[in-house]
Amino acid sequence: MSDQQVAPGTGLDVASMSIGILGGTGDQGRGLARRFALAGNPVIIGSRSAERAAAVAQALGGELGIRGMANPDAAESADVVIVAVPWEGHGALLASLAGPLAGKIVIDCVNPLTFDQRGCYPLAAAEGSAAQQAAALLPDSVVVGAFHHVSAVLLLDPAVGAVDLDVLVLGDDRQATDLIQALAARIPGARGVYAGPLRNCGQVEALTANLVSINRRYKAHAGLRITDV
Repeated sequence: MSDQQVAPGTGLDVASMSIGILGGTGDQGRGLARRFALAGNPVIIGSRSAERAAAVAQALGGELGIRGMANPDAAESADVVIVAVPWEGHGALLASLAGPLAGKIVIDCVNPLTFDQRGCYPLAAAEGSAAQQAAALLPDSVVVGAFHHVSAVLLLDPAVGAVDLDVLVLGDDRQATDLIQALAARIPGARGVYAGPLRNCGQVEALTANLVSINRRYKAHAGLRITDV
C-alpha cells in the first residue's frame, strides 16, 4: 500500500511513517509489526537484545523490510513508537528512554492485568492507567493510548486478511489522536475511533480483562465495534 494517506488535520502522510515497536518480540508487538509492514510502513522491532530483535524481524518478514534493533535505537530511529511491553517492565523501560522518545508520538497499548484462579483481572496503576504513567515518565513526548483490544492471534494469522474491530484512540492532543486514528486504519478491517482524553484510558485498559473472559468462554478472539459513528 503505497498511496499517500494524510491524517485529517495533520498534513502528515501515515503511509510513509516508520513505526518502532518496543517489546516487538512479544505476540502483540509481532502482530502489529506484521500488519503495518504488510500495509507498507517501515517497521522497526525493538527488544532488550538487538540480536533477538533482528532474528524476530527476519522471521516475521525479512522480505517486508522489518528491521530489529535494541530498544533505545528503535525509539531513536522511528517516527512513531508503540509500547507493547509487559506491564511489569513498563515504567522502568520508559523512564530509561525519555531522551530517545522526546518529541515523538508514543502509542501505549499496555494493559495492566494479571491472573488468579478465577481468571483475568485489571491492576490499579498509581497514575490511573499505563498510558498516564507513560505520559508522566515522558514529559517531552505526546502519549496516545490505542491498540489495547487487538487480538495478537488474529494479527499473526496469515489466513486472516482483515480484522473486524474498532481501535479506541485516547489522548489530549487532537492532532496526535487524528494521526493515530489514520494509522489504525492502515490495518485492513480496523477503524480508529476517538474515545476521549488520556485520563479515560484506565477503563479502556481494564476492559481487556472482560475480553479475555469472553474469549475463554466462547473460544473466540473478540474485539470491539462502536455503533452509530
